[in-house]
Amino acid sequence: MVNFAERMDNVKASEIRELLALTARPEVISFAGGLPAPELFPVDKMLAATEAVLKENGPQALQYGPTDGYTPLRQHIVNRMKARNKIETDVSHILMTAGSQQGLDYVARLLCDPGDVVIMESPSYLGAINAFNLSQPKYVEIPTDENGMIMEELEKVLATTDRVKFIYVIPDFQNPSGRTWPLERRKKFMEIVNKYEIPVVEDNPYGELRFAGEFLPSLKSMDPKELVIYLGTFSKILAPGYRLGWICASHEFIEKFNLIAQAAVLQTATPSMMIISKFLDMFDLDEHVATLLPVYKHRCDLMMDCIKEYFPAEVKYTIPDGGLFTWAELPDYIDTKIMASQALAQNVAYVPGAGFFPNGGNHHCMRLNYSCSTDDRIVEGIKRLADVIKANLK
Repeated sequence: MVNFAERMDNVKASEIRELLALTARPEVISFAGGLPAPELFPVDKMLAATEAVLKENGPQALQYGPTDGYTPLRQHIVNRMKARNKIETDVSHILMTAGSQQGLDYVARLLCDPGDVVIMESPSYLGAINAFNLSQPKYVEIPTDENGMIMEELEKVLATTDRVKFIYVIPDFQNPSGRTWPLERRKKFMEIVNKYEIPVVEDNPYGELRFAGEFLPSLKSMDPKELVIYLGTFSKILAPGYRLGWICASHEFIEKFNLIAQAAVLQTATPSMMIISKFLDMFDLDEHVATLLPVYKHRCDLMMDCIKEYFPAEVKYTIPDGGLFTWAELPDYIDTKIMASQALAQNVAYVPGAGFFPNGGNHHCMRLNYSCSTDDRIVEGIKRLADVIKANLK
C-alpha cells in the first residue's frame, strides 16, 4: 500500500471538472462550467498570429525562456492594467503563469504552513479552495451580502484571529455569486487591510466582462503598502486553451514566486506567450472584448428572465452586471448535490453550491453559467431545472 503525503488528505476532485466530463454528451444542457463561448474565439486572428510568430521567430518560440515570462507580453499586460484597472506598474512586477489557477497554487505555497489561516468570502471560488488545500490551511469565511464581503465581519475576524496569512477575494463578478463590490466597500476593505497589514489576493478573471454599469478601480490600484497580489488571465477575455495568466505584485513577492516557478515548471510555455503577444501587436483586444459583451449580456438577461418566469418563488438568485455566473439559493431543506443527479437525468447540469464553502454546509445553493449556451438551450434548460426544483419542494 502506498503511503501518500498527508497533504493529499485535503485534496478532493473538482466537482466542476467531473461535471464537465459528464456534460460532454451533446444532449446535456450544461450550466455547469465557467466556459467562454467558443464561437467567439478569434480563430482566424489567432491563426495569423501563430503563423507570424513561427515565421518571424520560430526557433525562439520553440526554445526555453526566462522564468518571469516573455518581456513584450509582460509590457502589453502592464499597459493594459494601467488602462483598464488603473494599476501603475512595470514588467519587473509581472510573472507569467499557466492561467490564474497556477497563481493561486503559488500563493498558497509561498504564504501557508499547515494550520495557518486563510480568509475567504462565503461563498468563494472552489478552484481556489482546491489549490489552497494542498498547503493545509484553516479557513475563516466572511459573510457576504448583495455587495460582497461584509467589512464589519472582516474586521472582527482580523482583530481576534491569529496566524492569518492572506485574504482571498474576487471583487468583480465573483465566482460563484456574480456579485461585485461597490467602490465604498473596496475603499473600506483597503483601509482595514492597511491597518492590519495582511496580504490580499485579488483574483480578477472576469473584470473586463462588464456589460452593465461602470468599471470600478481594482484593489491593487489602491495599494500604497503593496499588500495586494493581483491575479489576471487571458482565459476569459481571449482563449482559455493557451493557459496564460499573470501575477502582479511587489518585488518582494515576485522574487519568491520566481523561485517557486523555477522549481515547479521552469517557465510558462513560450509559444503561448509569443502568440498572445503577437495577437496584441496585430489586433485590438478591446475590440474583441467588445464583441463578447453583448452576447454575454443577452444570455444573462435571457437566463434571468427564464428564472423569473419558471423558477418557484422560493428560489433567491443574483442578477449580475457582468461575468459568467448567477447564484441561486433554494429552501435550506433541499440538497442540490442530490438534486444534481435528478437534473442530469433530465439532461441538464449545474454546479452544487456546497463546494464553494471551504468549511462545508450550504447544501441548498447552486451556481449557474449562462455564457456558453444558446438561447434555446438556456430556455429549455431552465424549464427542466425548474421542474426538478418544484419536485423537491415541500
